[in-house]
Amino acid sequence: MAITTLRQITSLANIDFFASCRGEECFVGRPFYIDYGKLHVLVNDKHKQDVGGISEGCFLLCSYDREKSPTEVVLVRVLGPTKLPTDQDVVAAMVDYYKESAPTASVQSPLDSFTRYEFQFSGLECRVLGTFYKVLGGPNNGKVAFGSDLENFYSANNYSVYKPSGRVLEYIVNFKEDGGVIGGVGDARVGEVRYSSTLRVVPAEPVCVYVSATDFLAKRTALFGMTRTGKSNTVKKIIQCVEQLSDSKIQYEDEELAPIGQIIFDVNGEYANPNRQDEGTAIYELYKSKVARYSTINKNGFKVMKVNFYRDFEQGFGLLQGILADDDSDYVRAFRALDFSLDPDLANDPSYVTRRDRRIAAFQCCLKAAGYPEPSDLSKRVKVKFSGESTTLNGLSGRTINPSDGITLDDATIWFTSVWEKYSEEPFFQTYKRKRNKEWADDDLKALLRLLTLRNENNNKANISGYIKLIPGRNLHTNTVGKLYEDEILELLRDGKIVIVDLSEGEPSIQRTYSERICQRIFTDGMRRFISNPTNERGNNYANFIQMYFEEAHNLFPKKDDKDLAQIYNRLAKEGAKLRIGINYATQEVSSISSNILKNTQNWFISHLNNRDELREIEKFYDFADFTGSLQRATDKGFIRMKTYSNAFIVPVQVDRFTAKNA
Repeated sequence: MAITTLRQITSLANIDFFASCRGEECFVGRPFYIDYGKLHVLVNDKHKQDVGGISEGCFLLCSYDREKSPTEVVLVRVLGPTKLPTDQDVVAAMVDYYKESAPTASVQSPLDSFTRYEFQFSGLECRVLGTFYKVLGGPNNGKVAFGSDLENFYSANNYSVYKPSGRVLEYIVNFKEDGGVIGGVGDARVGEVRYSSTLRVVPAEPVCVYVSATDFLAKRTALFGMTRTGKSNTVKKIIQCVEQLSDSKIQYEDEELAPIGQIIFDVNGEYANPNRQDEGTAIYELYKSKVARYSTINKNGFKVMKVNFYRDFEQGFGLLQGILADDDSDYVRAFRALDFSLDPDLANDPSYVTRRDRRIAAFQCCLKAAGYPEPSDLSKRVKVKFSGESTTLNGLSGRTINPSDGITLDDATIWFTSVWEKYSEEPFFQTYKRKRNKEWADDDLKALLRLLTLRNENNNKANISGYIKLIPGRNLHTNTVGKLYEDEILELLRDGKIVIVDLSEGEPSIQRTYSERICQRIFTDGMRRFISNPTNERGNNYANFIQMYFEEAHNLFPKKDDKDLAQIYNRLAKEGAKLRIGINYATQEVSSISSNILKNTQNWFISHLNNRDELREIEKFYDFADFTGSLQRATDKGFIRMKTYSNAFIVPVQVDRFTAKNA
């Protein structure tokens, strides 16, 4: 398929565009008004019929008649009908004719030829999209270029309007802003031009639409539409296109393109598993040798994304923060605010180290209490070690437990529980506070002791859920010791592999937590490489391109009113380009997506949306306002309005179905 596609698209460059676009067979009318943004065209029913009709949204070409060999044509898009100066007279005559032709009339009045001729005319309003022109002079002399405006115009009577079709239309929709039609490696067919839901006239030859995979590299791509309107199918076509580019080794940005890593956050499980809509073909099936699959549960053929919460306590705590993100209990909020990271500036401060060691030990005791299993090998059971500071504290439980020697989690739990139970009454703590002007237990340790003992205050009986709140995270814990899943995934992406993260079995909070952690790891690595190697020279800190794909993005991304620029998805949108990270996100809830992400989006694929709120969001970008009516009406699967980075205008496309046959 790749060779055939290359032959097709390179042949477009051989078209004599200006000579081909003015054929009599494609003439539709003449303009009666023109300015820098709008064009009004007088059309006749016969000319409409000759060109197969003029649909809303279709492209027309306006050519200056005074040149035998034209060097420019204006590209316009049909918006809808517009009034003619004679419309009122025509309507009046038409009404009179209908009355005279009514069944009650004694004699049927024929329509005279002059009136019938007048009735055939109507007006169309068009938007000026830009100008195709031949460069005159300079190093690009004779080259066809496109400017997205109208530099000059003459009186409307000097122009004729044509409807492009066939190879001319194919040339137009595949023309790129860099000054030519596509034709290189990585350019692939995505579908065919489609103007309307009604396909009354099927062209003899389809007008193919191609995309360039380089348009997606380190860019933001949005795919919006209702469920079952072709978003996922389009995502798979993009993945296909990028994967073909990944293997090409072409020169890109003055270097040989390294293999491209792609990661798919698969909320519905349709990329990792075969499904009927793709004729039993999933991305995994198509690229089995290059794909690694991860899941939140044990599944055949998948690696499990689990963390040893005891060993990798910072990563485990991060997962628990995500799980408890919506819990507004005071003691849970205090728990979420804990910080276990090591401050390098205080690493040699004995007091800081002691307090951090206590927090870590208390957290691990909470995990033990919540039923997080330790390694089954007794020799590898978790032991904690921290300074107990006083023989008084070590004996509060009724027996001597010295954490300085290293103790089991069971003994540590007894030690911490006895400390919290007697925190208010034991003189040691009062003396400590008086001498050092601070409490023995800081706020972070108190938050953990409340969780561990189920006591909000140290002089009460159990009155809160405490560590029970941590039980939902047990499914994310493993008692084995291995490499962190986010580090494994990053290595695969740097090697140019495809990673599918199957989140279909997880709760929304789990989906968000895993997605954010993986994205954060990729972003952090990209930033490290960028800082240490700003010119991206080949070597240890070289960064290849990584493409991310998010299904049901409204469940993962920050909401519209979330202005936190430190949020990982906002950072990816604003800084991902310099780190060579691209994001592709699909959703039916456009209005819920953060404006920081939308404003930084370069590629747009829009299908049917049934809600005015969502369409109003779309109208803010480019000239999608021209399509809001048809986007709300037409529910056809795969009927997309597409604007890519290198294309100067929106193209209506029927996207090809993703199958192994057209891979």
